[in-house]
Amino acid sequence: MHPDKNSGFDFGFDGSMCADCGGKCCTGESGYIFVTIDEMLAISNFLDVSFDKFTQKYVKKLGYKFSLLEKKSIDGMACVFFDDMTKKCLIYDVRPKQCVTFPFWEGHKRDVITAEELENLCKSCKGVQCSKVF
Repeated sequence: MHPDKNSGFDFGFDGSMCADCGGKCCTGESGYIFVTIDEMLAISNFLDVSFDKFTQKYVKKLGYKFSLLEKKSIDGMACVFFDDMTKKCLIYDVRPKQCVTFPFWEGHKRDVITAEELENLCKSCKGVQCSKVF
């Protein structure tokens, strides 16, 4: 996908690059992987565990929001469902919307993202196609 002047983003994205990436969007600095109740239900069903057991083991509450837990990884921190050996998501078929929509997040729109943040995004993700070369 190439940038569209009306999309609000100054970059495009080629999802085919994800296959050999090694999960760079799933690892790195500590952060939040926000999930909704519906997403938690879908993941718990996918894992065949009760909702209560799932939330106790894999979720932290942040005010009125929920986030999947993180774990230590070779590359810093990783989503609890990132497999360090295979470099794949263990819940790919039911991954949260935050994961599905990466890198097209509100914080990456041209009127929000700084030049430095855009440069870091373009350098850190092979799939992000920037018109500007850094």
